Formats: sequence, C-alpha cells, structure tokens
Amino acid sequence: MTSVPHLPAHLQAVLLEAAAPVARSSGFCRRRSKLTAACFVQTVVLGWWQTPHATLGQLCQMAALRGVAITPQGLDQRFTAEAATVLLVCLQAALGRTLSRTIAVPPLLARFSAVLVLDSTTIALPDALASIWAGCKGRVPHNTQSALKCSALLDLSQGSLVGLELGDGRTQDRATALQAMPVPREALRIADQGYWSLRVLAAIADDGGYFLSRYHPQTTVLREGVRLDLPRWLAMQEATVDVAVTLGLSGGLPARLLAIRVPSSVADARRRRIRAQARSGGHAVPARTLALADWTLLVTNVPATLLSVAEAEVLRRLRWQIELVFKLWKSHGQLDASRSAKPARILCELYAKLLAMVLQHGVLLLGEQPFGQWCLVQAAQAIRAMIGMLAVTLESLPLLQTTLDHIARVLTTIAPPPKRRKHPSAAQLLAAPHIAFA
Repeated sequence: MTSVPHLPAHLQAVLLEAAAPVARSSGFCRRRSKLTAACFVQTVVLGWWQTPHATLGQLCQMAALRGVAITPQGLDQRFTAEAATVLLVCLQAALGRTLSRTIAVPPLLARFSAVLVLDSTTIALPDALASIWAGCKGRVPHNTQSALKCSALLDLSQGSLVGLELGDGRTQDRATALQAMPVPREALRIADQGYWSLRVLAAIADDGGYFLSRYHPQTTVLREGVRLDLPRWLAMQEATVDVAVTLGLSGGLPARLLAIRVPSSVADARRRRIRAQARSGGHAVPARTLALADWTLLVTNVPATLLSVAEAEVLRRLRWQIELVFKLWKSHGQLDASRSAKPARILCELYAKLLAMVLQHGVLLLGEQPFGQWCLVQAAQAIRAMIGMLAVTLESLPLLQTTLDHIARVLTTIAPPPKRRKHPSAAQLLAAPHIAFA
C-alpha cells in the first residue's frame, strides 16, 4: 500500500466522477458524444501533465489511451467556455480534499503541530479574459488587464497542500481567504510582508497558534511601553537582537523582535530594489525603510525556549520551499504557456495544467522524504514518465494502486540535493541551524 492511503480514491473521484454532475448544466454536453465531459478532463489533464507542451495530436493519443478516438480538429472544437467551467469544477473538487501522510519530521519542524507557509503567484492571461479574472492593469510586475492569482498554504512538516485559492490577479495578498484561515493550536504560520496584519497575527496567537513574519517597517514597536526609534536603536545593537516588544500604537500584540544584521552588499542590494520598486510605483521611499535594510527583521510569538534566532532564520529561509513549488508548476508544468492564442483554449489549458499540478503534488507525497530534502524537478519528471500507465489503470482501483506503488518505488531513488557551502540547502539548514549565520 502507498503511504498516502486515500490517493487512489482521490484520483478517481477527480478524474472519473467530478465532471459528470456538471456535464449538461455547464452546456459542455448538448448531445450524446463519445467524448464525455469526464473523458475530456482526463484527456487534457493527463495529456498536459505528461507533456506540458503537448500538441492537439498528442492530446488525441491520450484520448486513445482512455478509449476514445478523436481527431485534432474535433478536440480543438471542444475548447470552449463551457469546457473551462467543467475543468474548474474538477479543480475545485481536487482542492476540496486534503491529502496527508505520516513521515519522520526533522526535529526543528517537529516542535510544531504543523509548519504552514503562505504565499502566492500570479499568472498573466489574455485581456479577453478580464471579465473572468481581473488583472493588475498599471501594476508592476504584472501589468495586464487579466490575471489569475494562486494563493497557496503548504505544510512543510508533511508536504501537504493545505489550501489553494484562485482569485483575481489584482487581489492583495492580505485580502485572500487563506489569510484568515485558522491556524491549528501549536502550529506555526510563516508569511511575508504582503500578508502583514496585526489583527490576523493576534487571532493566530489567541487561538494558541504561532506566527513568524517579516516585520513591516511602518509598524509601531514598543519596548517596555516606550516607542522605539527602530533605525537609531538598532544602530547601537550587536549583530543579532532578540527582545520582547509589543506591536501597534496601542501595544496590543506581544511578540519577540528578532534582528539579524546583514552584510553591506546585501543591504545595498535591498535598497536598490526598494528604490526601483518605488520609482515604478511613482512614490517616495521613507528614510526609515532604507535604514532598516541593514537588518533582517522578524517578529514571532514563539517562546525563546522553543525557537532561537538562528532557528527562526532557518524557518524564514524555508519559506522558499513554496516558491520552489510555484517554480515547478510554472517552469516544468508550463502553467503560463500555451500553443494557442484563443482565450477559451488558454483558460481550459490553465485549469487543466493547474489541476495536473495539484494532483502531482498529491502523488509527490508518495515519496518518504520531507520537502526540501530531495529534488522536486527530478521527482516530477519521474512521475510524468509514468502518466501513461496511470491513464490505462485509472478505472481499476487495484491496478491504480499498483501503479502508484510503482511510482512510490521510483521516487525512493531520487537523490537528495548536493551539499552547498555558499547557499546551504533546506536539508543542511534543518540539520545544523547555526549555519544560517555562516
């Protein structure tokens, strides 16, 4: 049996069953056809999962594996707004199920009931789709009338995709539904400045959860009831700082302020980036923000007995793991690429590929390695090579289970990332947190 016991039933529910209830109500099936809504979903999802740049002819080969003969021209005619609706329903069905596994967790992560990383990525779309997904017109870096924002919540402890939300590209990070998602007791949520909200951080603490976040430079910091002039105060401190503070004008949120002085080259690069973003947005940069670029500033409510400054810096760096997932989806899943210029087909392709990546993430859980301790690209390539076998065994639960067992065995052969001196891997940081300051 696989280490993800509900995975076979999950794949069948999404790829075999989810499309049927909306086949007619969506308008996709107006008459009897050999290419049912379910078969269409299987064809495009498995076809683009196996070959992200698949031609219509290659997709037709996947349809043949599922028992349907169709021409490229016939398949091309099925890429409609109604087909996009069917694919979106199947995607939502996949997102409504959370797959989990139980594996050995590195000691630093094992201190928490979960380690949740929240982040987002944006995918530009043709302007013709602006009525479906409104874009970021005039905003940098996504200056487009139509765009889709994918917000994700990833549990680093088990690798599970806890949540994925689709929204308009113009949606601010702190306005997403995942921002307000409850954090389990004794779980840690890690988020960047885009999600900064004292109200949300206070709610996490009130529920018995923990937070770790980059400090927002416009937030008031009080120490023993006295407001700190943070740039001036930090200039008098050593290389690392760990002090108890309260955040906000009313001092309503107790926290630890963790500060790590960065090399001058890093600080200068940050200031260049801050100034460039300000020029693009047409606004001035506060002197306070430029001064604070000399430091990596974190706030957390995790007790010092449970998390040191070095360990907090390791966890901050581990936030990059969700960026690697997004990179995998875009670079190797080709979420934002299409052979077509037709808006309806591009939308269908986006939903199909996104569904494929969500399913792939579930299959990746068959590997026994924690995220960050193996190469995601190699693992994804190994899975992609076996999509044909998955396609022909999809309808038989025992055969599908055997296919997943084969995939699990292949995933055990994926080598860990090589050790690096200049930029330590996640595995190295978790094994020796002190090297975060090396």
